[in-house]
Order: sequence, then C-alpha cells, then structure tokens
Amino acid sequence: MVLVDTNVLVYLLIEGDRTRQAQDLFSCDPEWKSEGFLLVEMSNVLATYARTGALDAGQARRLLAQAERALRGVVNVPHASALEAAQRFGVSAYDARFLVAAEKLGARLVTEDARLRSAAPALTESLEEAIARRR
Repeated sequence: MVLVDTNVLVYLLIEGDRTRQAQDLFSCDPEWKSEGFLLVEMSNVLATYARTGALDAGQARRLLAQAERALRGVVNVPHASALEAAQRFGVSAYDARFLVAAEKLGARLVTEDARLRSAAPALTESLEEAIARRR
C-alpha cells in the first residue's frame, strides 16, 4: 500500500518531470490510497489546466476518472484532527490531512513537497525514497 498526496497523483496522470518516477512507484505497488481531500485538490488542478487551455473539458473529466480509479481507498480525516496536526507540524490544514492519514494507516506519505517532508520527516518520503524501499 502506498499513501500519496495530490502532487504524486498528478505526476502519475499528467506528463511532467517526475512522471516516470510516479509510474515506477505505481508499477511497484498499485494499491494507492490517500486522504479524501486529494480528489478536491485534483479537481482544482484539472480545472486550472482546463481554464488555461492546457486541457480541454473532456480531457479534464477523463483524468479525474483515472485519478478516482488509481486510488484504491481514501481515508477521511476529521476536521478537528487536521487542525490539531496543522498546529503540531506547522503546516496548512490541507497538508495536515495527509499527515493524519499517514498516522492512521501507519504508512509514510509519498510527496514531492519538500516543505511538508521537512515538517514531518518521520511520516513522509519522496518518490525516490519510496521506490528504493520497494525494490
């Protein structure tokens, strides 16, 4: 099981500088989970891409459907838990939701957000670290 944040799922589905790594991680372990807020963030990313003309509306809808299929489960973090974790780690309540999910699942969150990894190193890892641990 791999716990991912939004940026890792975006890398898996939209060609970018870390797409190959995201694909490698998915190949190693396709059981990806996340906090339920990921789909809200993913929708926002896709809406932005569509608004700027990088995607058309149909592509955005298809990518959202692919994102939903790629996730094998979501954890819903209570708002009070996210608020407490945000204060404890000094991060946004959005990011804290993923850290609480990591604590609940006993898994490290795979993220390319260096600031988040710095705030909670025991709960997070980079794509590169996640791949290395699974090989």
